[in-house]
Amino acid sequence: MIIKAVRKNKIKTIFIITCCFIFVTLLVYFISLFFFDSVYIAATIGLAVAFISAFVSYYNSDKMILSVNGARPATREEFLQLNVSLEALCISAGLPLPKIYVMDTPALNAFATGRDPKHAVVCVTTGLLEKLDKYELEGVLAHELSHIKNYDILVSTIAIVMVGFVSIIGDMFTYHMWYGDSNDSDNKASAILMVIGLVFIILSPIFATLLQLAISRNREYLADANAVEITRNKNGLISALNKLENENTPIQVNSATESLFIVNPLKKKKAKDSLWSTHPSTANRIQRLQNIQ
Repeated sequence: MIIKAVRKNKIKTIFIITCCFIFVTLLVYFISLFFFDSVYIAATIGLAVAFISAFVSYYNSDKMILSVNGARPATREEFLQLNVSLEALCISAGLPLPKIYVMDTPALNAFATGRDPKHAVVCVTTGLLEKLDKYELEGVLAHELSHIKNYDILVSTIAIVMVGFVSIIGDMFTYHMWYGDSNDSDNKASAILMVIGLVFIILSPIFATLLQLAISRNREYLADANAVEITRNKNGLISALNKLENENTPIQVNSATESLFIVNPLKKKKAKDSLWSTHPSTANRIQRLQNIQ
C-alpha cells in the first residue's frame, strides 16, 4: 500500500509541476509582450521565470514554508523529549532523522514538509508539547513521519509553493493592470494585458481547487494507519486527535499552508467531511483508528 501511495504521489508531483510550469511560462510570456516587441525575447523570459520557479519550489519550498509560518529550530537542549521521541520513531520507521522545528503558539498542531525523506522537516507547536503526554506526542510524530515515508510531503509542498508563486505573479499583474501607466500608443498592448488579467482571475480559483484535490484527504487516513504501525499503539493517536479537536485554538498561519497541518489550523469549529475539505473530520479519523485490529 505504501509503495503504491509513494508512486501515486510522485506522479501527482510531476503533474502539478508540469501544469504550473506551462501556466507560468504562458503568463510571463504574454506579460513580456507588453514590454518587448520580440516574441523570442518574451518566450525566453517566460521559460527562464518558469525554470527558476520550479527550481526554487523543489529545492527551497521547505525553507519558505517554515519561514512564512514563523518556525524555528527545536534544539536538543531546549526540546530534549521531542528530539528523543522522534529519534526513536525514525529508527522504528526506518527513516533518517528529519530536521526538527517548533512554532511558538499555544495551539495544538504539527506538520511535515520537504521533498524526500533525506530532506524532510517535522514541525510541532509548543502548545502540542505542553498538552500532550508521551504516547500522544508519539502518535502525532508518527503521523508526520508517515507523510514523509509516503512522500506526501513532496506533492503537498510543491503544490503549495508553485500555486503561491502563480498567485504572486497574478497579484503583481492585477496591480499593474489597474494602477500602471498607460497611453494611447499602448492601447492594443493594454487590451491584451487586461484580457490576460481577466483570464488569470478566472483561473486562480481553479489553481486553488487543484491544490486541494492534489492533497487528497485520503492521505490523512493512510498516515493515521501508518502511524499505528510505527507506534503499535492506536490509543495514543486517538487521544491526541481528541485533544486537537476539543482543546485547540486557531493558529495565525499562512492560509496556503493549512493543508499541511495534522488538523486544520484556521478553524475552531468541528469540521465535517465535504468535497472541498483539505482535512477529513476528526470524528471519522478516530472511528477508522478504532476499527484497526
